[in-house]
Amino acid sequence: MKGTNEQRAGLLSGIGAYGLWGLVPLFWPLLKPAGAIEILAHRMVWSLGVVTIALLVLRRWSWIGELIRQPKKLGLISVAAAVITVNWGLYIWSVNNGHVVEASLGYFINPLVTIAMGVLLLGERLRPAQWVAVGTGVAAVLVLAIGYGRPPWISLTLAFSFAIYGLVKKKVNMGGLESLTAEIAVLFVPALGYLLWLGAQGDATFASEGFGHSALLAATGVVTAAPLVLFGAAAIRVPLSTLGLLQYLAPVFQFILGILYFHEEMPPERWAGFALVWLALTLLTWDAFRTVRRTRARAQTRAVQLAAQQTPTAGNSPSPSSAATPAK
Repeated sequence: MKGTNEQRAGLLSGIGAYGLWGLVPLFWPLLKPAGAIEILAHRMVWSLGVVTIALLVLRRWSWIGELIRQPKKLGLISVAAAVITVNWGLYIWSVNNGHVVEASLGYFINPLVTIAMGVLLLGERLRPAQWVAVGTGVAAVLVLAIGYGRPPWISLTLAFSFAIYGLVKKKVNMGGLESLTAEIAVLFVPALGYLLWLGAQGDATFASEGFGHSALLAATGVVTAAPLVLFGAAAIRVPLSTLGLLQYLAPVFQFILGILYFHEEMPPERWAGFALVWLALTLLTWDAFRTVRRTRARAQTRAVQLAAQQTPTAGNSPSPSSAATPAK
């Protein structure tokens, strides 16, 4: 019963995390007339306060000293911070400039980009279904380029920046809260410096657009941290295969919002491009589940074989009487 409750709590946490990420396009327009860079800077500054409070509550500080003594890891953290800055900044700009659907596409194709990077950078070998999925994704980008009249650069930049971010995070090998804190700490000084400079120029919207606007800018810290906390709770309670499926909730919500709430156009060629992307993701999901089932079946078969080898046969097992009789 306890295990079932844990899994249910993990599933709800995962849905909450990806649901919040999917609904966040509703939040960024509320911060106008602040520009994307100002919003991004506030997000970095206020997020550091939120994650610091979380670390104080959890009493997780020992990793800081270890990180400071590892220059290579600090360098990787700086790279991750730079890449996520590009990702966050472009996403905010996209939402506030009428490109929600194109932004959602970036997170749809992110798994395909991650696989392609694994082949090109890590020398990983793909299964046939994965090759078909990647090829279908490339075809989708070409179709969408025709539909948009240009390459879908917003989608590609978001997808590649997040894929690079994931690759760097894998090499850093730190907990989610700890690595996010380190990344935001790297970004804090330049972000705060930009906000102070903006205020000195008289162009800052913080405190000049009323208390409500200032409160919303401060809330960017919670908007950043809350889904990450929920994601962390889900990651330790549900299988990775379940998280892999839940990750599609965010771009699905973003896509629906882009069409139904923001009323962005979807001509037939864009529908065709998205359909190809969804086909590629369906192939990836099917292949992943098939691989997991095969791996589990092989593991179970191997376990049965080992158990059979270790269990003595009835004919070879010593009888109780002979085992109890002392040697003469």
